[in-house]
Amino acid sequence: MRTILPALLVTGALLATGASQALAKSDVMTKPPANFKKVSTLVQLPEFLPGYGTLYVDPKTLPAGPFLGYDRKGKLTNITYMLPLSQLNERKNWTNVGGAAAGLSIDHTDIAYNPGHPGVPEPHYHFINWLIPHGEEAARVGSSDHAGH
Repeated sequence: MRTILPALLVTGALLATGASQALAKSDVMTKPPANFKKVSTLVQLPEFLPGYGTLYVDPKTLPAGPFLGYDRKGKLTNITYMLPLSQLNERKNWTNVGGAAAGLSIDHTDIAYNPGHPGVPEPHYHFINWLIPHGEEAARVGSSDHAGH
């Protein structure tokens, strides 16, 4: 864990910065870019994931993402990256990963471990960049145990 923690902190900061500077299309707030597909059509996951919302991803960017999370009213609430531990331990670099979110304002970021799930079966971390205040998360996308919420 000692070798992973510094990489996680640096990676999270870089991803949050890249996301806030990179997804520039104003309509991304209500509609994912055309190359993004609903995750539930790509892997066996529910259409609406509590704690994340309805997720969309450009399949070419898997497993890292970004995954765009929309609430039940179709508003973008979060941008999540899923980074496998194996790639973090290999000190892999990700550059310009936030292109789908340029110009958006990040309210806060959660970092949560996940042992694996359909689509990203190996252990990984979720870097969840929230565009809404923490107090609105449960009402808009449901609750989840990610990041100890």
